[in-house]
Amino acid sequence: MPRHNALADETSPYLLQHKDNPVHWQAWGSAAFDAAKREHKPILLSVGYAACHWCHVMAHESFENPAIAAVMNEHFINIKVDREERPDVDTIYQHALALLGEQGGWPLTMFLTPEREPFWGGTYFPPEPRWGRPGFPQVLAGLSKAFQGDAEAIAKNVSAIKEALQRLAHPTAGAGITLELTDGIAERLTREIDWTHGGIGDAPKFPQVSILSVLWRGFLRTGVEEMRNAVTLTLDHICQGGIYDHVGGGFARYSVDRRWLVPHFEKMLYDNAQLIELLTHAWQATRKSLYAERIAETIAWLVREMRQPEGGFASSLDADSEHEEGKFYVWTEAEIETLLGERAPRFKTVYDVTPEGNWEGHTILNRLHRLDFADAATEAELGADRAVLLHARAERVRPGLDDKVLADWNGLLIAALATAAPAFARADWLALAEDAFAFIEHKMTAADGRLAHSYRAGRARHPATLDDYANLARAALLLHEATGEPPYLARAVGWAETVERHYADASGGYFVAADDTEGLITRPKMVQDSATPSGNGTMVEVLARLFYLTGDERYRRRAAAGVAAFAGDVPKNFFPFGSLLNGNETLQAAFQIVIRGRHHESATEALLASVHGMSLPTRVLTVIEPGAALPAAHPAASKDQLDGRATAYVCRGPVCSLPITDAAALSRELARSS
Repeated sequence: MPRHNALADETSPYLLQHKDNPVHWQAWGSAAFDAAKREHKPILLSVGYAACHWCHVMAHESFENPAIAAVMNEHFINIKVDREERPDVDTIYQHALALLGEQGGWPLTMFLTPEREPFWGGTYFPPEPRWGRPGFPQVLAGLSKAFQGDAEAIAKNVSAIKEALQRLAHPTAGAGITLELTDGIAERLTREIDWTHGGIGDAPKFPQVSILSVLWRGFLRTGVEEMRNAVTLTLDHICQGGIYDHVGGGFARYSVDRRWLVPHFEKMLYDNAQLIELLTHAWQATRKSLYAERIAETIAWLVREMRQPEGGFASSLDADSEHEEGKFYVWTEAEIETLLGERAPRFKTVYDVTPEGNWEGHTILNRLHRLDFADAATEAELGADRAVLLHARAERVRPGLDDKVLADWNGLLIAALATAAPAFARADWLALAEDAFAFIEHKMTAADGRLAHSYRAGRARHPATLDDYANLARAALLLHEATGEPPYLARAVGWAETVERHYADASGGYFVAADDTEGLITRPKMVQDSATPSGNGTMVEVLARLFYLTGDERYRRRAAAGVAAFAGDVPKNFFPFGSLLNGNETLQAAFQIVIRGRHHESATEALLASVHGMSLPTRVLTVIEPGAALPAAHPAASKDQLDGRATAYVCRGPVCSLPITDAAALSRELARSS
């Protein structure tokens, strides 16, 4: 049957980048699956994303090559997937590649039977043999021949991979995770820190916010300064390194070197969201102006370049412009001198600008040689210099923007803004969070309350994953704390019930995909963090918070079952379990702060300022009108205002503090309790 490239009707910017390829790309779906069965052809599955540098390279070298495309079209049904639109699909086949003993990543190139069962794969393939890799045409010829002529070998591979994939739904259960074990893990993590440059291990270096959060919470829990120093050392280097865009704000995805100097220049919404939240907690404890400035600059970048007209936030900015990685972001000494004139010498000294540059003849601006800020007047003048560069940079060809709105990544950002806004008394940041949340409620939620995963060009598409519900439920709960508005709590409750109905495993925990998601060969159940926190780890925190806020014992049981479902795997390799450890701490050791008072009254706001001024990631905050009822089992259920004044109670387990009406006294009590 004649076929054509069918990607023009898609909404993903990544898929649309490939709509003019001579490859007869099809979208993931029944039409492509049926064609593979009807024609008895293997499926070539190519997974990538819009900001992926090596995806662009392989597209240019192979998918735009008519001769290679002809081989693909003759022997395969070719399916293109945006991993950000279909993380459920990507997860399954990344695991399949790992089972073949290959390093995962993007572009992901997998070969499947017509039943979508993987039998071989890799990542990037060059157009001819290079760097020890076979050429893509040779790969195509060999696998087509094997599929048609060696059914026994294909079936053997399929059977082994399929059996191993099924085990993804059966993690090792355990009795639970003690806080003593969590303390030991945090201590062990300090031994993995690069105490010169910060971060975990050697190059390449990723921020790994979930791991840093385990260390930060470990410090707050135990008072061990080494845990605090591990986090602040890392944040200092990330904030002053080339991984940070000193001209425009925002953090790149990772650094290719151990110093955080040379970024892989793409900017992802999820990294920036997580770093905003962690930097806020670090600022609350340290009051470092560096952290406050990076938070404000990053949010300003998000508003300027990532916020979409309807209120949601775009996914990513590409690493490349004009077919060169990083071209938009780097500078020459001559450019700096022309733009800044007599102010250039100081700027060059501060930002490491030299005639030879520090990367491929250009300069990546950084302040790694001196991490501390200068005096306020000097910093203000440097800010004016950066503004000149930002204005000039705006004339360059911009990197591509992937403007689709993803529910899970927006949930991460909404939560970060709901954390940062009260800490810095920024009502405008809170408004951004509320607007993004309203966008998802109105544009990405069906009539039955079910979420869509992705939105672009007026269309909400693709089944929601566990991460969508988990991240947005957490965001709703933090918005409830920040605003006191009951509808946010109600929405979190509704989403938690949807998760229970469509994602729950009877043995505890949740599957990544819903029970009615079509086209998947398995439903993974996993808790390992990737570049984003795992849905199962986040759901433990969500359920714990719902238990404390509502008193409904069902939430505590679900959270405990979620921890137990994965607890047996934690001692084996604790690195990817940060969000689970953090959620478990909230379940076991949250302390509840109740303020009896009216929102927007000065006495209530003064008490709230004390709460928001401290790094308290396990707190559960409730502001309640005088005389209104708390859940019957709440430890402060019988407590009301003292002498008619706004009154706070700090509760650990069943025991609450004496009534507190003075903001300074509340700060002292919180410091003592935490």
